[in-house]
Amino acid sequence: MSGMADTIVCLDAVTVRRDGAALLSDVSWTVSAGERWVVLGPNGAGKTTLLLLAAGRLFPTRGQVELFGARLGTVDLRELRYRIGLVSPAHSETPPPDELVRDAVLTAAWSVLGRGQEEYDDVDIARANDLLRQFGCWALAERRYGTLSEGERKRVAIARALMTDPELLLLDEPAAGLDLGAREALLRRLTRFAADQTAPAMVLVSHHVEEIPVGTTHALLLRGGRVVAAGPVAETLTAGPLSACFGIPLEVSTHAGRYTARMAAAPPPRPRAATAV
Repeated sequence: MSGMADTIVCLDAVTVRRDGAALLSDVSWTVSAGERWVVLGPNGAGKTTLLLLAAGRLFPTRGQVELFGARLGTVDLRELRYRIGLVSPAHSETPPPDELVRDAVLTAAWSVLGRGQEEYDDVDIARANDLLRQFGCWALAERRYGTLSEGERKRVAIARALMTDPELLLLDEPAAGLDLGAREALLRRLTRFAADQTAPAMVLVSHHVEEIPVGTTHALLLRGGRVVAAGPVAETLTAGPLSACFGIPLEVSTHAGRYTARMAAAPPPRPRAATAV
Protein backbone atom coordinates (compact mmCIF):
# COMPACT_ATOMS: atom_id res chain seq x y z
CA MET A 1 0.00 0.00 0.00
CA SER A 2 1.21 3.48 -0.82
CA GLY A 3 2.23 5.83 1.93
CA MET A 4 3.04 8.80 -0.28
CA ALA A 5 1.77 12.13 0.99
CA ASP A 6 -0.09 12.92 -2.24
CA THR A 7 -2.02 9.63 -2.28
CA ILE A 8 -5.62 10.27 -1.30
CA VAL A 9 -7.35 6.96 -2.04
CA CYS A 10 -5.66 3.59 -2.30
CA LEU A 11 -7.57 0.33 -2.80
CA ASP A 12 -5.54 -2.85 -2.67
CA ALA A 13 -7.18 -6.07 -3.97
CA VAL A 14 -10.56 -4.99 -2.61
CA THR A 15 -13.62 -7.24 -2.78
CA VAL A 16 -17.10 -6.29 -1.57
CA ARG A 17 -19.74 -8.99 -1.17
CA ARG A 18 -23.35 -8.48 -0.13
CA ASP A 19 -25.97 -11.23 0.19
CA GLY A 20 -23.65 -13.67 -1.54
CA ALA A 21 -23.05 -11.45 -4.56
CA ALA A 22 -19.72 -9.83 -5.41
CA LEU A 23 -20.27 -6.11 -6.00
CA LEU A 24 -16.53 -5.57 -6.51
CA SER A 25 -13.86 -8.22 -7.08
CA ASP A 26 -10.13 -7.76 -6.54
CA VAL A 27 -10.09 -4.04 -7.35
CA SER A 28 -6.87 -2.06 -6.95
CA TRP A 29 -6.95 1.68 -7.61
CA THR A 30 -5.12 4.83 -6.53
CA VAL A 31 -6.19 8.48 -6.64
CA SER A 32 -3.58 11.17 -6.05
CA ALA A 33 -3.82 14.88 -5.32
CA GLY A 34 -4.66 16.99 -8.36
CA GLU A 35 -6.15 14.13 -10.37
CA ARG A 36 -9.65 14.28 -11.90
CA TRP A 37 -11.06 10.79 -12.44
CA VAL A 38 -14.13 9.49 -14.21
CA VAL A 39 -15.47 6.02 -13.33
CA LEU A 40 -17.47 4.50 -16.18
CA GLY A 41 -19.40 1.27 -16.58
CA PRO A 42 -22.83 -0.22 -17.25
CA ASN A 43 -25.54 -0.66 -14.63
CA GLY A 44 -24.43 -3.01 -11.87
CA ALA A 45 -20.73 -2.55 -12.62
CA GLY A 46 -19.95 -1.52 -9.02
CA LYS A 47 -19.42 2.21 -9.59
CA THR A 48 -21.41 3.48 -6.61
CA THR A 49 -19.92 0.78 -4.37
CA LEU A 50 -16.45 1.99 -5.36
CA LEU A 51 -17.40 5.59 -4.60
CA LEU A 52 -18.75 4.70 -1.15
CA LEU A 53 -15.48 2.90 -0.36
CA ALA A 54 -13.56 6.02 -1.38
CA ALA A 55 -15.85 8.07 0.87
CA GLY A 56 -15.27 5.86 3.89
CA ARG A 57 -18.97 5.00 3.95
CA LEU A 58 -18.47 1.30 3.19
CA PHE A 59 -15.95 -1.29 4.35
CA PRO A 60 -14.51 -3.98 2.09
CA THR A 61 -15.18 -7.67 2.62
CA ARG A 62 -11.58 -8.40 1.70
CA GLY A 63 -8.57 -6.24 0.85
CA GLN A 64 -7.45 -2.89 2.20
CA VAL A 65 -8.65 0.69 1.75
CA GLU A 66 -6.49 3.66 2.71
CA LEU A 67 -7.75 7.24 2.78
CA PHE A 68 -5.13 9.96 3.20
CA GLY A 69 -2.64 7.28 4.24
CA ALA A 70 -4.86 5.88 7.02
CA ARG A 71 -6.28 2.38 6.76
CA LEU A 72 -10.03 2.04 7.21
CA GLY A 73 -10.75 0.31 10.49
CA THR A 74 -7.80 1.91 12.29
CA VAL A 75 -8.84 5.58 12.22
CA ASP A 76 -11.70 7.84 13.33
CA LEU A 77 -13.90 8.02 10.24
CA ARG A 78 -15.54 11.27 11.36
CA GLU A 79 -12.26 13.08 10.85
CA LEU A 80 -11.65 11.45 7.47
CA ARG A 81 -15.14 12.15 6.18
CA TYR A 82 -14.71 15.83 6.95
CA ARG A 83 -11.96 15.83 4.31
CA ILE A 84 -14.24 14.30 1.67
CA GLY A 85 -17.14 15.92 -0.17
CA LEU A 86 -19.71 13.38 -1.34
CA VAL A 87 -22.72 13.89 -3.60
CA SER A 88 -24.56 10.61 -4.18
CA PRO A 89 -28.17 9.38 -4.18
CA ALA A 90 -26.85 6.38 -2.22
CA HIS A 91 -25.91 8.73 0.62
CA SER A 92 -28.73 11.24 0.62
CA GLU A 93 -28.30 14.55 2.42
CA THR A 94 -31.32 16.61 1.47
CA PRO A 95 -31.86 20.02 3.09
CA PRO A 96 -35.39 20.76 4.38
CA PRO A 97 -37.67 22.07 1.60
CA ASP A 98 -38.16 25.41 3.36
CA GLU A 99 -34.43 25.97 3.94
CA LEU A 100 -32.91 28.98 2.17
CA VAL A 101 -30.38 27.91 -0.44
CA ARG A 102 -27.65 29.98 1.23
CA ASP A 103 -28.28 28.16 4.50
CA ALA A 104 -28.39 24.78 2.74
CA VAL A 105 -24.74 25.37 1.80
CA LEU A 106 -23.68 27.15 4.99
CA THR A 107 -24.91 24.45 7.39
CA ALA A 108 -22.44 21.96 5.93
CA ALA A 109 -19.79 23.77 8.00
CA TRP A 110 -21.44 22.16 11.07
CA SER A 111 -22.42 18.97 9.23
CA VAL A 112 -26.10 19.60 9.91
CA LEU A 113 -29.20 19.77 7.74
CA GLY A 114 -31.47 22.66 8.61
CA ARG A 115 -30.22 25.83 10.28
CA GLY A 116 -30.70 25.92 14.02
CA GLN A 117 -28.96 27.78 16.83
CA GLU A 118 -25.41 27.19 15.58
CA GLU A 119 -23.33 30.29 14.87
CA TYR A 120 -21.30 30.97 11.73
CA ASP A 121 -18.43 33.38 11.43
CA ASP A 122 -17.70 35.74 8.56
CA VAL A 123 -15.28 33.26 6.97
CA ASP A 124 -18.00 30.59 6.74
CA ILE A 125 -20.51 33.03 5.28
CA ALA A 126 -17.99 34.32 2.73
CA ARG A 127 -17.11 30.77 1.67
CA ALA A 128 -20.77 29.81 1.23
CA ASN A 129 -21.33 32.90 -0.90
CA ASP A 130 -18.23 32.18 -3.00
CA LEU A 131 -19.36 28.60 -3.65
CA LEU A 132 -22.83 29.76 -4.64
CA ARG A 133 -21.25 32.10 -7.19
CA GLN A 134 -18.80 29.43 -8.43
CA PHE A 135 -21.60 27.01 -9.25
CA GLY A 136 -24.01 29.57 -10.66
CA CYS A 137 -26.35 29.57 -7.66
CA TRP A 138 -25.94 33.13 -6.41
CA ALA A 139 -29.31 34.20 -7.84
CA LEU A 140 -30.87 31.30 -5.91
CA ALA A 141 -29.44 32.22 -2.50
CA GLU A 142 -32.72 33.55 -1.07
CA ARG A 143 -34.89 30.87 -2.68
CA ARG A 144 -36.31 27.96 -0.70
CA TYR A 145 -34.55 24.69 -1.47
CA GLY A 146 -37.86 22.96 -2.21
CA THR A 147 -38.56 25.34 -5.12
CA LEU A 148 -35.41 24.44 -7.07
CA SER A 149 -35.25 22.43 -10.28
CA GLU A 150 -33.29 19.18 -10.40
CA GLY A 151 -30.35 20.87 -12.10
CA GLU A 152 -30.33 23.69 -9.54
CA ARG A 153 -30.43 21.20 -6.67
CA LYS A 154 -27.44 19.31 -8.04
CA ARG A 155 -25.36 22.47 -8.28
CA VAL A 156 -26.33 23.43 -4.72
CA ALA A 157 -25.45 19.92 -3.53
CA ILE A 158 -21.95 20.25 -5.00
CA ALA A 159 -21.50 23.66 -3.39
CA ARG A 160 -22.58 22.16 -0.06
CA ALA A 161 -20.15 19.24 -0.48
CA LEU A 162 -17.30 21.73 -0.93
CA MET A 163 -18.20 23.87 2.10
CA THR A 164 -15.72 22.10 4.41
CA ASP A 165 -12.88 22.68 1.92
CA PRO A 166 -12.38 18.94 1.34
CA GLU A 167 -9.34 17.34 -0.26
CA LEU A 168 -11.48 14.94 -2.33
CA LEU A 169 -14.78 15.52 -4.14
CA LEU A 170 -16.86 12.46 -5.11
CA LEU A 171 -19.77 12.91 -7.53
CA ASP A 172 -22.14 10.05 -8.30
CA GLU A 173 -23.79 10.65 -11.69
CA PRO A 174 -24.22 14.41 -11.19
CA ALA A 175 -25.74 14.86 -14.68
CA ALA A 176 -28.29 12.02 -14.39
CA GLY A 177 -31.85 13.16 -15.01
CA LEU A 178 -30.88 16.60 -16.30
CA ASP A 179 -32.12 18.03 -19.56
CA LEU A 180 -29.59 19.08 -22.18
CA GLY A 181 -29.35 22.69 -21.04
CA ALA A 182 -28.95 21.82 -17.36
CA ARG A 183 -26.40 19.12 -18.18
CA GLU A 184 -24.26 21.48 -20.23
CA ALA A 185 -24.47 24.19 -17.56
CA LEU A 186 -23.29 21.72 -14.93
CA LEU A 187 -20.47 20.40 -17.12
CA ARG A 188 -19.31 23.94 -17.81
CA ARG A 189 -19.02 24.52 -14.05
CA LEU A 190 -17.22 21.22 -13.51
CA THR A 191 -14.82 22.03 -16.35
CA ARG A 192 -13.86 25.27 -14.60
CA PHE A 193 -13.52 23.37 -11.36
CA ALA A 194 -11.23 20.77 -12.97
CA ALA A 195 -8.99 23.53 -14.31
CA ASP A 196 -8.56 25.11 -10.87
CA GLN A 197 -5.16 24.04 -9.53
CA THR A 198 -6.32 24.74 -5.96
CA ALA A 199 -9.41 22.51 -6.25
CA PRO A 200 -9.46 19.10 -4.57
CA ALA A 201 -9.00 15.82 -6.40
CA MET A 202 -12.25 14.73 -8.04
CA VAL A 203 -13.87 11.39 -8.88
CA LEU A 204 -17.01 11.47 -11.03
CA VAL A 205 -19.16 8.41 -11.74
CA SER A 206 -21.16 8.21 -14.97
CA HIS A 207 -22.67 5.85 -17.53
CA HIS A 208 -21.97 8.18 -20.44
CA VAL A 209 -18.75 9.54 -21.95
CA GLU A 210 -20.74 12.60 -23.06
CA GLU A 211 -20.99 13.60 -19.38
CA ILE A 212 -17.23 13.74 -18.80
CA PRO A 213 -16.04 17.31 -18.05
CA VAL A 214 -13.14 18.75 -20.01
CA GLY A 215 -10.01 18.52 -17.89
CA THR A 216 -10.63 14.99 -16.64
CA THR A 217 -7.20 13.39 -16.33
CA HIS A 218 -7.85 9.69 -15.61
CA ALA A 219 -10.50 7.04 -16.21
CA LEU A 220 -11.43 3.78 -14.49
CA LEU A 221 -13.63 1.33 -16.42
CA LEU A 222 -15.64 -1.26 -14.47
CA ARG A 223 -17.68 -4.23 -15.66
CA GLY A 224 -19.22 -6.83 -13.38
CA GLY A 225 -17.33 -5.48 -10.39
CA ARG A 226 -13.92 -5.87 -12.03
CA VAL A 227 -11.51 -3.35 -13.51
CA VAL A 228 -11.45 -3.43 -17.31
CA ALA A 229 -8.92 -0.62 -17.66
CA ALA A 230 -7.53 2.31 -15.68
CA GLY A 231 -5.14 5.12 -16.44
CA PRO A 232 -4.81 8.45 -18.26
CA VAL A 233 -7.87 9.31 -20.36
CA ALA A 234 -5.92 9.35 -23.63
CA GLU A 235 -5.09 5.67 -23.15
CA THR A 236 -8.27 4.49 -21.45
CA LEU A 237 -11.15 6.29 -23.17
CA THR A 238 -10.58 4.59 -26.50
CA ALA A 239 -12.67 2.21 -28.57
CA GLY A 240 -11.05 -1.01 -27.35
CA PRO A 241 -11.36 -0.56 -23.57
CA LEU A 242 -14.78 1.10 -23.79
CA SER A 243 -16.12 -1.65 -26.05
CA ALA A 244 -14.92 -4.28 -23.57
CA CYS A 245 -16.45 -2.29 -20.69
CA PHE A 246 -19.93 -1.93 -22.20
CA GLY A 247 -19.97 -5.20 -24.13
CA ILE A 248 -20.69 -3.70 -27.54
CA PRO A 249 -18.43 -2.48 -30.37
CA LEU A 250 -18.04 1.26 -29.97
CA GLU A 251 -16.58 4.12 -31.96
CA VAL A 252 -15.15 6.94 -29.82
CA SER A 253 -14.48 10.49 -30.94
CA THR A 254 -13.38 13.70 -29.24
CA HIS A 255 -14.01 17.35 -29.98
CA ALA A 256 -12.65 20.23 -27.90
CA GLY A 257 -11.97 17.85 -25.03
CA ARG A 258 -15.47 16.30 -25.00
CA TYR A 259 -16.09 12.63 -25.74
CA THR A 260 -18.75 10.92 -27.84
CA ALA A 261 -19.34 7.18 -28.20
CA ARG A 262 -21.68 5.31 -30.50
CA MET A 263 -22.07 1.77 -31.70
CA ALA A 264 -19.58 0.94 -34.42
CA ALA A 265 -20.99 0.65 -37.91
CA ALA A 266 -21.33 -2.91 -39.10
CA PRO A 267 -18.81 -3.84 -41.77
CA PRO A 268 -20.27 -4.10 -45.29
CA PRO A 269 -21.23 -7.62 -46.30
CA ARG A 270 -18.58 -9.54 -48.15
CA PRO A 271 -19.34 -10.09 -51.83
CA ARG A 272 -20.32 -13.64 -52.61
CA ALA A 273 -17.80 -15.69 -54.50
CA ALA A 274 -18.68 -16.25 -58.14
CA THR A 275 -20.32 -19.61 -58.76
CA ALA A 276 -18.57 -21.74 -61.36
CA VAL A 277 -20.78 -22.69 -64.32
